[in-house]
Amino acid sequence: MRVLVADDERLLADTIAVGLRRAAMAVDVAYDGAQAIEKIQVNRYDVAVLDRDMPGGSGDDVCRWVAEQQLTTRVLLLTAAVGVYDRVEGLGLGADDYLTKPFAFAELVARVQALARRTAPALPPVLKSEGVVLDVATRTASRDGRALELTNKEFGVLHTLMRAQGQAVTTEDLLEQVWDEHTDPFSNVVRVTVSTLRRKLGEPPVVQTVPRAGYRVGQP
Repeated sequence: MRVLVADDERLLADTIAVGLRRAAMAVDVAYDGAQAIEKIQVNRYDVAVLDRDMPGGSGDDVCRWVAEQQLTTRVLLLTAAVGVYDRVEGLGLGADDYLTKPFAFAELVARVQALARRTAPALPPVLKSEGVVLDVATRTASRDGRALELTNKEFGVLHTLMRAQGQAVTTEDLLEQVWDEHTDPFSNVVRVTVSTLRRKLGEPPVVQTVPRAGYRVGQP
C-alpha cells in the first residue's frame, strides 16, 4: 500500500508518515498542494491524506484535481472544521472520507486501510497460500501454524505477492508499493528483502522467481 500525506504542518505530516510506515505502508510526504499534485503525477498512490487548509493549493484543490483526472487514488481529507456543512462540502469535492482534527491515530490507520481496499478487487481479510496465512488487520503471518516474525518491508512484500493471487509482481511494482520515493530504484533492496523473507518462510520455497517477470506466490 502506498500513501501520500500532504499537510503544511510539517511536524504533523512527518508524524503521520512515521506512524503509517509502522503499519507497513510506503509513505511519501508533501507540504503544500502543488507539491502533492506533482507527486501524484509521478507516483501511483492507493490513498492520499490531504489537509484542507494548505497553502500553495489546498487539499480541496488537490482533491478536485484527482477527481477530474479520474484517478484510482482514494482521498481522505483532514480538517479542524467540525461542522456538518464542512464535511458535506469536502465529500462533494470528490473525497472518499473525512476526518476532523484532532483524531485518534488508530482511526486514521483504519480509515486509510479501508480506503486502500477500494482501489483493488475485494480480497478476504485473511490471505492464504502455500500454507502461509497472512492477516492484514492484525499484521500477523504464519506458515503451517508457525508464527513468522517479519519486518514491515518483509510483511509488505509478502502481502503484495499474496494479493496478486499467483500473478508475477515485478521488482519495480514491489518498489512502488512497499517502499517510498526516497528508495534508490537501482538498489538491490527488493532482492535482499525477498531473500530474507524466503529464509524466514522456510522450505519448501514459497516465493518463486519468474524469469524476466519478477516474483510470485502460488499459481495463477
